[in-house]
Amino acid sequence: MADSQTNNSTVTILHNTVIVTVDPDDRVFRNGAVVIEHGSITAVGQSSDILHRFSAQAHHVVDLNGQIVLPGFINTHVHTSQQLARGIADDVDLMTWLHDRIWPYESNMTEEDSYISTLLCGIELIHSGVTCFAEAGGQHVSGMARAVELLGMRACLAESIMDSGDGLPTTWAARSTDDCMKSQKELYNMHHNSADGRIRVWLGIRQIMNATDGLLLATRDTAKELKTGIHMHVAEIAYENKFVTDTRKVDHGTVTHLEQIKFLQNNLLAAHTVWVNDSEINCLSKAEVKVSHCPAAAMRMLGFAPIREMISAGICVSLGTDGAPSNNRMSLVDEMYLASLINKGREVYMNGTTDPTALPSETVLKMATINGAKSVLWDNEIGSLEVGKKADLVVINPSTWTMIPLHDCISSLVYSMRTENIVSVMCNGKWIMQDKKILNVDEGHILSMAKQASAEIVRRAGIKIPNRMNFL
Repeated sequence: MADSQTNNSTVTILHNTVIVTVDPDDRVFRNGAVVIEHGSITAVGQSSDILHRFSAQAHHVVDLNGQIVLPGFINTHVHTSQQLARGIADDVDLMTWLHDRIWPYESNMTEEDSYISTLLCGIELIHSGVTCFAEAGGQHVSGMARAVELLGMRACLAESIMDSGDGLPTTWAARSTDDCMKSQKELYNMHHNSADGRIRVWLGIRQIMNATDGLLLATRDTAKELKTGIHMHVAEIAYENKFVTDTRKVDHGTVTHLEQIKFLQNNLLAAHTVWVNDSEINCLSKAEVKVSHCPAAAMRMLGFAPIREMISAGICVSLGTDGAPSNNRMSLVDEMYLASLINKGREVYMNGTTDPTALPSETVLKMATINGAKSVLWDNEIGSLEVGKKADLVVINPSTWTMIPLHDCISSLVYSMRTENIVSVMCNGKWIMQDKKILNVDEGHILSMAKQASAEIVRRAGIKIPNRMNFL
């Protein structure tokens, strides 16, 4: 694609492209065009009509030669500050993963480490077509915010918040509920709506096993006061439900307890949500809670989430990658593929028979786009290609051995597309990747910084990675 870097005052036309709008009418223009001005979409339609109406006033007219344009993907659950920990906790049980690897790693990070980690994660996210992500919670939100602003992405950032629980690093264990709330309010005041409105600050709850009811209720009330969202890991593992039934004296688990204390609200983004029963699914639906499904991480450590049942109950389900130590790959393209296959396979496990129609490709594509936007409470501006929305989009080249022939455009985007098919990415009307080149940072320099920083964190944390084979 020819260089066509834009600023918010220019008018850009992208034409001769297949436009998958993901709008309420599911329109797909076989030969479409989109007009971008002041960071937003001002027109979308057939190429011939758009060119006739807008060519005279356009500063850039870009012929995409039949490539596909989609809304930018939205990753609704990712730990950007864990990117430097990729590979430190593979093939270990959950308690070893948490207490011996991840918590020591995170507690030894500096703000500069978080900045580098988020840059590294952001590069991978952009290459996989992500324009917006929901941070699941880290220790240095200011470092994350610096990285997001530089990369040109959009994000909902949250601090990892815990006020109780066994095995916490000393500095974390010393934090009171008041300390947790004060810190988050300060971060909100510092960074919310910064970076030209691309950064929003949410409130975070790491998990119920590390949260008192006082913290849960204070978080609920503060989020309502600030008009922002809450990001929380919910019903990840079977032990979590047992912990809740033992300590909160309820008959099932996390969702049951959260419903009883009136924590479930439409601004809650519940990550994973694997171990829930039919009654709890109904509670989530009634409260309009959003769910982030992370297929790879679920298969690695958590289990089969009842995604078909949630969707049937009207729950908005989106997609996330989780963090690098839980998944290793930060590709939402891979997660789309896995989401459909895993949930088809789950039908055999649950019902003893196959159902290839479970979670069809058009549903999965919406999970990565408009459902993601709804999950991060941003669907009035992103998630679909419509007039008035922000120009967050990806350009996909299907003319490669991975996608040709293209008999079914939509199914091919889910089942055949790979990260390497994504060639250009725009966020807020500005290109942040063109022709597979990240524009706002030097990838090589970031990789070099990441190697050094990750080694230093592992050394400071005293983490020992055993050799799996006989290294000579």
